[in-house]
Amino acid sequence: MEPHIRTAFDKALESVQVQVMRMGGLVEEALLKAAEAHETRDTALAEAVRAEDAAIDAMEEAIQTACARIIALEAPAAGDLRTVLTVMRIVGNLERSGDYAKNLAKRSLLLSQMRPVDGAASSITRMARSVVSLLHDALDAFATRDVALAEDVRRRDAEVDQIYNALFREFLTHMMEDPRHITPCMHLHFIAKNIERVGDHATGIAEQVIYLVEGRLPGSDRPKADLTTTLPPPSQPNAG
Repeated sequence: MEPHIRTAFDKALESVQVQVMRMGGLVEEALLKAAEAHETRDTALAEAVRAEDAAIDAMEEAIQTACARIIALEAPAAGDLRTVLTVMRIVGNLERSGDYAKNLAKRSLLLSQMRPVDGAASSITRMARSVVSLLHDALDAFATRDVALAEDVRRRDAEVDQIYNALFREFLTHMMEDPRHITPCMHLHFIAKNIERVGDHATGIAEQVIYLVEGRLPGSDRPKADLTTTLPPPSQPNAG
């Protein structure tokens, strides 16, 4: 490849990676704002999170298009191709995480009209912050090609599962103690499960980092501690 052509290719590759980090920042912000909207019962903030998801979707589409153009026009080989494929997979994980943040905001609008469940909102916020920390570290691992940090993210996902299990038991207790808590606790359970799934997406990003650096995906022995998988899954977030 001629030097000037290589320079243009390198710039294109660098550009999509920069866009990944920007998109990741938007998703992190959306999750934290959605959790805040839920805890403070701030309907305006919840609506803002819903509206801002369109920007995340647009970034995902733009990055995917740019990656497809790189593959079509540059025919990257070996490590460069792995980078492009990794970017495409990471933005897919980020887009889904953004959908879960939007779903949290949508359910917070419903919960703002219901009787609060003692302690639940602050617990949801703590869980969201834990997951955002995972997501942030997974993206840092991508930016620095840090396999050790990526492996740490994989291990820490089990901690998120444990938080989810504790919340699930807490919500069951509230429902058994007071039937008026059944509907809000069902919404809270769906919120907690969606946040837990963002942790899974953060882990997916970490696994892509390992693929990028080492040319292999880690095995399926990732520790999982979700003890509620026998229950029907919550509804998937939609584009509305």
